[in-house]
Amino acid sequence: MKKVISMLLVLMLVVGCFAACGNDSSSSSEAGNSSSESSESSTAEESSEDSSSEASATDTSGGEKFKVGILAPAVTHGWVAGVAYYAQERCEELSDTVEYRLLTSNNAEEMTNQIDELKTWGAQAVVAFPQWEGMEDPIKGLIDAGVPVVNFDIVIDVEGVYHVAGDNVDMGTQSAQYIVDKIGTTGKVAVLEVPSSGSVSELRKKGFEEKIKELAPDMELLYYETAFTREAGLADFTDVLSANPQIDAVFSMDDETSIGVLQAISEAKRTDIKVVTGGGGCQEYFNMMPENEEIWIQSALYSPDMVKDAVDVAVALLKGESPDVEKIIPTTIVDRENCADYLDEKSPY
Repeated sequence: MKKVISMLLVLMLVVGCFAACGNDSSSSSEAGNSSSESSESSTAEESSEDSSSEASATDTSGGEKFKVGILAPAVTHGWVAGVAYYAQERCEELSDTVEYRLLTSNNAEEMTNQIDELKTWGAQAVVAFPQWEGMEDPIKGLIDAGVPVVNFDIVIDVEGVYHVAGDNVDMGTQSAQYIVDKIGTTGKVAVLEVPSSGSVSELRKKGFEEKIKELAPDMELLYYETAFTREAGLADFTDVLSANPQIDAVFSMDDETSIGVLQAISEAKRTDIKVVTGGGGCQEYFNMMPENEEIWIQSALYSPDMVKDAVDVAVALLKGESPDVEKIIPTTIVDRENCADYLDEKSPY
């Protein structure tokens, strides 16, 4: 009997041990499952946070912020520097709704590559100052891809492009009027045209010639080529002075060219020239106006800050508005009598 009881006790102990081991194994497995679920839960939360971040970014760029590309020539001229400056300034003023990239180029090939770069970036609209010839096809490619283009300053023969510029024709018209008002209907006028600037020079010359023909058909016009830099103005007009012992006025289309012209006149000690026109709105040129009492120095205002209007047109398009296809900003004449009203120490040009 004792043996039977002993065997029963041993059997009970063995069964209890197996039960305990079984419970430990189950607990361990559950703990492992719990750890795995916790890890999956954590990963899921992280994934959810990533999606939320991406969604937030998408909502910001697609719903509130617009991607606007700015294309401009590299800075070879103070006015061009002003274009880049004011475009960037306007985009930063609109930073709540605009994300922008400003790219500058030295030639048509480089600007064409930058157009591809803006497409890759995801530009939704582009403000372009395509100073280089041969930009028609690349600009058309943007429009065909559904990216609206606001052309600044330069006229380009591409269907569907928007255009913001000053009134180049009227600049020439008003400069002709100014010269006639100062020297009368006869005399010799040196016309400094800039073929490299494309439509800008053509339109200003057109307005000038038409008005001179109307007001002073007997005026003698002397044509010379130059560039929109003071260095070119100095070098080219030095040659013009050497070739012409008498010049009554100079139709220069650009303030910086005119600064070079004035230096050439001063160095040659010429006193025959009574009028030098310009164009743009250069602060240095404005400051020269009251200092030269023997020469009427004039500028047909064509400020680079007009590019802000081009940025505004691009944003309006992206908002679904319908701005005018072309916006032409009126011309103002500045000379010694009103230049004080246009001085701005903060201007980059």
